[in-house]
Amino acid sequence: MTERVKVAIVGSGPAGLTAAIYTARAQLAPVVLEGEPSSTSDQPGGQLMLTTEVENYPGFIDAILGPDLMGRMRAQALRFGADLRVAKVARADLSASPFSLWLGDDDEPDVVADAVILASGARALPLSVPGEARLLGHGLSTCATCDGFFFRGQEIAVVGGGDSAIEEALFLTRFATKVTIVHRRDQLRASRIMQQRAFDHEKIELRWNTVVTEVLGDDAVTGVAVRDAVSGEPGSLGVTGVFVAIGHEPNTQLVKGQLDLDEAGYVVTTHGTATSVEGVFAAGDVQDHVYRQAVTSAGSGCMAAIDAERWLEPRGH
Repeated sequence: MTERVKVAIVGSGPAGLTAAIYTARAQLAPVVLEGEPSSTSDQPGGQLMLTTEVENYPGFIDAILGPDLMGRMRAQALRFGADLRVAKVARADLSASPFSLWLGDDDEPDVVADAVILASGARALPLSVPGEARLLGHGLSTCATCDGFFFRGQEIAVVGGGDSAIEEALFLTRFATKVTIVHRRDQLRASRIMQQRAFDHEKIELRWNTVVTEVLGDDAVTGVAVRDAVSGEPGSLGVTGVFVAIGHEPNTQLVKGQLDLDEAGYVVTTHGTATSVEGVFAAGDVQDHVYRQAVTSAGSGCMAAIDAERWLEPRGH
């Protein structure tokens, strides 16, 4: 049977759970559709479930493990009465409020919601090489501003050639003794000013025409196996940290053709967290390709909850 709710929140990372806390405290009885553990794109808890220590989340003097932080957020949302469900939204109809959400392939929607907060996040594009999944969070990272501090005094590699990769490399020079940018082509895709900054930095070295074929190490990164993209000659690079910066992909497949997206596929928001459809709000990495931090995601989740509450109030909710 179709269930009618006031607010449905899609996603359960920092944005989704913060939105749940705020909407639950506002007595809007939110239903949070967390995602599925088997999903690589929108698993419950978001990207922090794949990280180890988080040192830059306000309020924690000592580092906290990513899954522990999400566990605390989840418990707080439950405390205020949010209804958290481990389920993935398979299909949505956002043409008009109440909005319809399907969790399976039934004809009738499973949930209809007066307002929807989309907090489905984004995923870092993987290298898809052996050792990558095993060593994620154990020397391999997708966020320099999150994890750079842990690599103080070490030699590390950044894989990529765009602005994001160069920004990560420049940031990491604050901590590392040497940063090697590994790029599969013979020229960078980054803007000229970013390229020049990399060329001029004494700690940065570039490896052109080089493809990573494996991340090495048992319990921690000890290096990467590489291959020359021109000659095919194999080699290796001895590093204790690897940062993958080949791009992110927002989890917006659910809303393509229904909400306005930018060129990179992120949800376009205006006046806070409002989307192109009245009553649908977006928060976190699904609409943010600039900051991508747990604290900014949580902040936008708060904004989305307040925006949804204010939108619902004059409509009799």
